[in-house]
Amino acid sequence: MTAQKQEKADAKQPDVRVVDILDPTNQIGVKLRSLYAAAQDEAIPDRFLDLLEKLDRAESMASAKVAE
Repeated sequence: MTAQKQEKADAKQPDVRVVDILDPTNQIGVKLRSLYAAAQDEAIPDRFLDLLEKLDRAESMASAKVAE
């Protein structure tokens, strides 16, 4: 690895301090980010998708009635 590439790699790495690792607020943030990432990866349940489709149909019908 060239010196320039090493400098870029070093610049991308965050400064991790022991104080940050032991900070309860930081630990909460790390756990919340992990939970959020896991929730993003979950599939949307079919029941919820069905409800969204019903809502779309109801909104379409309501807007068609208003247009008349």
